[in-house]
Amino acid sequence: MSDQQVDQGKRTWLIATGCAGAVGGVATAVPFVSTFAPSERAKAAGAPVEVDISGIKPGEKLTVEWRGKPVWIVRRTPEQLEALKKIDGQLADPKSDRKAYPTPDYAKNEYRSIKPEYFVAVGICSHLGCSPSDKFAAGPQPSLPDDWTGGFLCPCHGSTFDMAGRVFKNKPAPDNLEVPPHMYLSDAKLLIGEDKKA
Repeated sequence: MSDQQVDQGKRTWLIATGCAGAVGGVATAVPFVSTFAPSERAKAAGAPVEVDISGIKPGEKLTVEWRGKPVWIVRRTPEQLEALKKIDGQLADPKSDRKAYPTPDYAKNEYRSIKPEYFVAVGICSHLGCSPSDKFAAGPQPSLPDDWTGGFLCPCHGSTFDMAGRVFKNKPAPDNLEVPPHMYLSDAKLLIGEDKKA
């Protein structure tokens, strides 16, 4: 056997083993790389949530989950809407100008909503992430001022918010409650997590 034939045999063997190794490496890498793709559950967690709001009566609140957060849909009474106009001087950011939780343009109004009757907010206090309690009844109550007009009280450190999720002055919470992106699909259907038609 000549040296040339031996070298040719080695070359063929090296190419064959190299190809087999590359195929094995790719076969091993594909499952590993696929673990970086978000799971179906993760994709669903960030997906918009469609909510039927037809059953919410004035003065009631419905809570749904979006991106692992509680989102409140509150149907305000005419009295609650009227009270919002009287308390601007008591609020830290009545016009929602602060930028920590930017308020969508369609909610930059005294009601912080698209439709005055319905308020949509992420139910997490901007202070340390507690979930405020409903204190919709007006009037004096424990931990609330005597001229309380209705809203939310954070039990962790006493931050208070009005019925539009605006924080009162001199409270630990640095910002108003977040208004998530949302839009109405009809009078009875609300889509949370998306605010323009794709």
